[in-house]
Amino acid sequence: MPATLPQTDEEAAAELEALAAEIARHNRLYHTDDAPEISDAAYDALVRRNLAIETAFPSLVRPDSPSVQVGAAPAAHLAKVAHARPMLSLDNAFSDEEVAEFVGRIRRFLSLGADEPVALTAEPKIDGLSCSLRYENRRLVQALTRGDGAVGEDVTANVLTIADIPRTLPAAAPDIFEVRGEVYMEKAAFADLNARLLAEAEAAGDPTKARRFANPRNAAAGSLRQKDAKVTESRPLRFLAHGWGETSALPADTQAGVVATLVDWGFPVADAFARCETTEAALAAYRAIEAARADLPFDIDGVVYKVDRLDWQARLGTIGRAPRWGLAHKFPAERAQTTLNAIDIQVGRTGKLTPVARLEPVTVGGVVVTNATLHNADEIARLGVRPGDRVVLQRAGDVIPQIVENLTRDEDRAAFAFPTHCPECGSEAVREEGEVDIRCTGGLICPAQRIERLKHFVSRGALDIEGLGEKTIEQFVALGWLKEPADIFRLKDHREAMLGLEGWKAKSVDNLLDAVEAKRAPDAARLLFGLGIRHIGAVTARDLLKHYTTLPALRELGEALIALRDATQPALGEDSTKHSVRLDKAIAERIGVAQAGAAVGHALADFFHEPHNVEAWDDLLREVSPPDYVVAARASEVSGKTVVFTGTLETMSRDEAKAQAETLGARVSGSVSAKTDLVVAGPGAGSKIKKAGELGIRVVDEAGWQAIVAAAG
Repeated sequence: MPATLPQTDEEAAAELEALAAEIARHNRLYHTDDAPEISDAAYDALVRRNLAIETAFPSLVRPDSPSVQVGAAPAAHLAKVAHARPMLSLDNAFSDEEVAEFVGRIRRFLSLGADEPVALTAEPKIDGLSCSLRYENRRLVQALTRGDGAVGEDVTANVLTIADIPRTLPAAAPDIFEVRGEVYMEKAAFADLNARLLAEAEAAGDPTKARRFANPRNAAAGSLRQKDAKVTESRPLRFLAHGWGETSALPADTQAGVVATLVDWGFPVADAFARCETTEAALAAYRAIEAARADLPFDIDGVVYKVDRLDWQARLGTIGRAPRWGLAHKFPAERAQTTLNAIDIQVGRTGKLTPVARLEPVTVGGVVVTNATLHNADEIARLGVRPGDRVVLQRAGDVIPQIVENLTRDEDRAAFAFPTHCPECGSEAVREEGEVDIRCTGGLICPAQRIERLKHFVSRGALDIEGLGEKTIEQFVALGWLKEPADIFRLKDHREAMLGLEGWKAKSVDNLLDAVEAKRAPDAARLLFGLGIRHIGAVTARDLLKHYTTLPALRELGEALIALRDATQPALGEDSTKHSVRLDKAIAERIGVAQAGAAVGHALADFFHEPHNVEAWDDLLREVSPPDYVVAARASEVSGKTVVFTGTLETMSRDEAKAQAETLGARVSGSVSAKTDLVVAGPGAGSKIKKAGELGIRVVDEAGWQAIVAAAG
């Protein structure tokens, strides 16, 4: 995996798909199975790579992206309970500059002056299992793990065995209060536990069956999530509070104030917890905690900063899976040397040929690494790597795992020859002009692409058809049952044949067919995303359908864009560049969706210009009937309407105002037109006010807008 970002949408989409799958797998291993294969630094770097690509290619953000997902699904053996308030994750920073930018974003969002202090709290980021403790009428009634952030596991009986956790709160505490923190195991206790488990296995006559944990976090998670609370009671678990969830009242108006109250109520918090008046003070706290890291009784992997003022936290709100008011400043990771044994070529959904380095196993930061993605032929050339080279691996900030140096590039050996033909189907592999990737030209005849396209269609972010996994798709493709997405909905025709396949019983066949039938009325945005149209990621699919509502309307748009391209010919004497700019502007205006520009328009036109795509589209829509796309939002007088903000906003930033409007179900536009329903005007508003008056559009000031927001509740 290179330090540079992808250069094209197809390259970015392919890597985001791979990252989503890889991170989801590690989430399951970490949160559900308590058996992670990589270090926290390695995981963080995967997430960071994903975020960097999404920032550069915002239209390609996937619904199953790590930026919008938290944790993993709860374990099957524990009862699942929805959190009253989601247990969010935190965005990460890896440098002082990123922390300064975090504070800068807060200032911009809240429209704070340069001299307005932004106080933060700083505390160690403990490596434990997140847990939410719910108190009703001051008694502990429920304890939940994070789970996937929305639904957690009920571990109440097990939590009652942890001595650190108060069973009741003082009389002055609110009627409802959820305390959130980390269940952990101290390093010394972890070592003692592993020694005890080994001794017990030896006493039983088979030390090879000793259940030994890889690290304290695994030990804590495995101990808390036992079926038998007596097992949990025998394990030395601790608890450290750091926040709260649902409350009927708050005992203070600052983060530090509430944490101080938690201490008064009997909850342990980190000794290093500090309130920092400035960014410099917060960074000093980070360095002090990092210096003391080895001497702490528990494992930590960074420092958490939170905006101290709770009214500011409320205004900042959340974006995706994380609050805008919190940040995890991670510690750096390590490097190691190993040998590159081979370079394999994998073929992705879009036909991209991706080289993967197969490495001599090496431990980096306590994790065994065997593979690293080399990304493309240019990255191989940049590093000069060949099988047999001695290389340096890094598992930290930018990309993970990353080959950062070739120690033997000067040795006299032939350069690696990138294949000229697809290893899956033998079709010619070519690099288009201006592209960095080499792609198979086999299209749907290439088994790798067909399978990957179908896998994408049924994936979690698209139609999410349970039971139709990779092996099943491969099996059904080999049998000739699956070629196009619509074939999935005709699998019922093969029911009798399925029953004759090894491993398939009546119940498993019927479960799969029922899962398919349950998707006959799929979410339109998920269906559109699942088709894999270039430039139309999950977010863009939703943006388009917010505006056009139905898939037939999008087809009409595609046909209109084809006609527009055909009709927009170069003017006499107009050069090709000016013509392209003029055409792109016309396409963007025809789409009428601010987040979907000319690239999306060309992609739609290209898709519907290809007869095979139209046939596949029509075939699919004969099998499914997606309902009109409706966005859930707070009911308000501006729901479904178009709002324009103009002039200077004095009590909030433009970003905060836009976020408010979208929460109320409104669309925000940058220009006034006949489609505009409301103009919010601050001081300095000019031509937009005049145009609104000419068109008879309602105009309110900032106070009027806040009244609309307040009325929505």
